[in-house]
Amino acid sequence: MENELFERAPIHRAYLKMAIPVVLSMVVQLIYNMVDTYFIALTGNTDLIAGVSVCAPLFMLMLAFGDIFGLGGSSVISRLLGCGSHEDARRLSIFCLYGAAAFGVAVSFVMMAFRTPILAFLGADGASVSYASGYYTWIVMGAAFIIFSLVPTNLLRSVGSPNASMISSFIGAVVNMVLDPVFIFGLGMGAAGAAIATVIGYICSDVFSIWYIWKKCPLMSLDVRKLRIFRPELVAIFSIGLPASVTNFMQTIGMIITNRNLLPYGNESIAVMGIVLKVVNIAALVIVGLGFGGQPLMGYTYGAGNMPRFRSVMKFALQMVCGCGAAIAAVLALIAPVMVGVFIKDEALIAQGSVMLRLQMPSMVLMGIGLVMICAFQSTGKGLPSLLLSICRQGVVYAAVMAVMSAMFGYTGVISAQLVTDLVTTVIAWILFRVFLAGEITTEWI
Repeated sequence: MENELFERAPIHRAYLKMAIPVVLSMVVQLIYNMVDTYFIALTGNTDLIAGVSVCAPLFMLMLAFGDIFGLGGSSVISRLLGCGSHEDARRLSIFCLYGAAAFGVAVSFVMMAFRTPILAFLGADGASVSYASGYYTWIVMGAAFIIFSLVPTNLLRSVGSPNASMISSFIGAVVNMVLDPVFIFGLGMGAAGAAIATVIGYICSDVFSIWYIWKKCPLMSLDVRKLRIFRPELVAIFSIGLPASVTNFMQTIGMIITNRNLLPYGNESIAVMGIVLKVVNIAALVIVGLGFGGQPLMGYTYGAGNMPRFRSVMKFALQMVCGCGAAIAAVLALIAPVMVGVFIKDEALIAQGSVMLRLQMPSMVLMGIGLVMICAFQSTGKGLPSLLLSICRQGVVYAAVMAVMSAMFGYTGVISAQLVTDLVTTVIAWILFRVFLAGEITTEWI
């Protein structure tokens, strides 16, 4: 553990050293998701694009499941390391790794058993069903590898190895990008080929993470003989992991709500929104990386009882996500037609997508504020406010706003609902922060 980095290094240097590898990992993930979409879009088949788009929530669900063990374990382990309990941190890492793998296998069995009703719930209909089914089948079969991958990438950051976490993500992304055209076009597998390439990428990422933990990471372990966990530790992990997973799960719900409300306007609208949301991830994933990249630093300083340093970390995090979010959002709004035009060539659809994209951009700064608040709650072990805030942005608040906006303004209301939701959610985040955390860390600076 780099105690100097966590305890005494200047905040900006410590934070960026932890966050930049996460941001780079996120950018790489984004690139290969964009490449995935690009190769699928090259088919020119809007039903195929729509089939993959309706399955996008499924992929987010896998990430949500991984967060139960990844972010939940990361929060607890970073605090344990902050107070010097290295052996307990190592023991909990074993539980998180094996627990995620076992849970992933169970998810595959359940979701394969209920494939037809789940696809219907996701919004697959008509000509898009066969494409959605092929993508669904392979992603679900690889669930254990996808869910497991979230654990080492998060835990490695918590024990001071962010570069290893980044390399793991890089490996998976490169493998996916190389295999996408092979499976989609070379083998003629279409949507199913894209899913297979994604799963193989995650397998390669997992193999590297396991090797690194086994050979080079003394603060983590794979020794199943030392697998022991006590009820208070389970409660601590799940009290953070479950709310953390809700953040990704709510993204899944949000995508489903969006797709179902766009369904009356045709598969082309769903396909265009699917592309737009990929572009939105350019800003969103960078902001997520900057926001959550500092989580180990927050957890460590809180566990060590160093409140002045914790306050400084949080203040710097807010400055980073707001500044970078605003800059990236402005650029993407300016070049919206170019970004959408990378994936589709129809001028009418490009114009439609540009409007969708520009309406999403102001949300980036607001989302960043909420993410830092969630990260602060998770780092301090406060599961309830983390849960409440996590279910707002693309959950209960989004559903309520979407119902009102779509009824009042139709299609325009549907594509504007996220911005209105983020305004409401930012107010809720501020209230929760004042109630649950402000008094504990004293926040004259905010």
